[in-house]
Amino acid sequence: MEIIKISNRRKDLLKFIEFPKKLYRDYPYFVPPLNQEELAALDFDKNPVFQHAEAEYYLALKNGKVVGRIAAIVNWKEVNELGKEQGRFGWFDFIDDYDVSAALLKKAEDFIISKGLKKIEGPVGFSNLDKAGLLTKGFEKLPTMVTLYNAPYYESHLLHYQYEVAKTWVEYEMHVPAEKPKRVAKFSAIIKERYELKIKEIKSKKDLLKIADSMFDLMDKTYGELSSYVPFQPEQIKHYKEKYIGFINTDFVTAVANKDDKLIAFAITMPSYSKALQKANGRIFPFGWYYFMQASKKNDAAAFYLIGIDPQYQNKGITALVFNEMFNTFQKYGIKYIETNPELIENKSIQLLWKDLKPTLHKTRKSYCKELS
Repeated sequence: MEIIKISNRRKDLLKFIEFPKKLYRDYPYFVPPLNQEELAALDFDKNPVFQHAEAEYYLALKNGKVVGRIAAIVNWKEVNELGKEQGRFGWFDFIDDYDVSAALLKKAEDFIISKGLKKIEGPVGFSNLDKAGLLTKGFEKLPTMVTLYNAPYYESHLLHYQYEVAKTWVEYEMHVPAEKPKRVAKFSAIIKERYELKIKEIKSKKDLLKIADSMFDLMDKTYGELSSYVPFQPEQIKHYKEKYIGFINTDFVTAVANKDDKLIAFAITMPSYSKALQKANGRIFPFGWYYFMQASKKNDAAAFYLIGIDPQYQNKGITALVFNEMFNTFQKYGIKYIETNPELIENKSIQLLWKDLKPTLHKTRKSYCKELS
């Protein structure tokens, strides 16, 4: 077996990206990411996070065949501005072989130590909007477009090498009732009048771009006190707008403003693209675009991708206003099931948003850390 560091060339990055597809070719619940999205994230020249971060990518080979991969990462914003003297690892996939996982982790650990840091955590990405958390429950569920999938054996490998649980995320599934509960509409009207709020019309991508910066600002306010949160930088905001706006159906966006037209809450849901991604197998062309188009028009499942509520308006019933608007969209598109994306288990304020929909905890994820010597 050998461990090789790969270059930033497209050819090498594609080898790194393609490995999970081969590893999970017989797993019915694996959802491959889009190649172009992975390339944009990993390419040092394309992802603006590398203005304040660095990384190295490694492949494990046995008899010339790829059997594992890992990314070793340092986000210097996290280190220097938030005082977290630790590195990260991500894109961690491997066959069920302890020699392979040990060698990959050793490479990542050595890279972190070489940067003068004494702790490592993963699997996580470069920033808040990257995929994070090892799946530890929900192996027989399709992941959403922005979450990871992994086999059950991953956790035992990390625990074997004295990694400890750092963070836990939870994901919920909810059924959309056939009819809108009357109390939701009634309570929504009361909240709207009491706090002098209004629903902003988002009819086009242009309308969405007008409030995009305010959305990121609201996310900083909503999640800023969480231990894992790193504030968004201007270049990252630009990058994520370019990356995600094209996928968003504006019918699935709800934005709430106060009397001064300042955004105080928003929610973005999207039809589930998991099955479309499976059919596309990571490629938009030649047919991937068609699968996405079909998923947008005909789907009974949706996912909450982003939600933000100004702390001054939390616990004031704003979610009733959001759900009242979203319910109309769900009925229009025939959505019967919705699920959340990962929420830190200690983030009770966000989890309370779903209480009226009787959520079922159906997935958990964890990151793991280790002190390095």
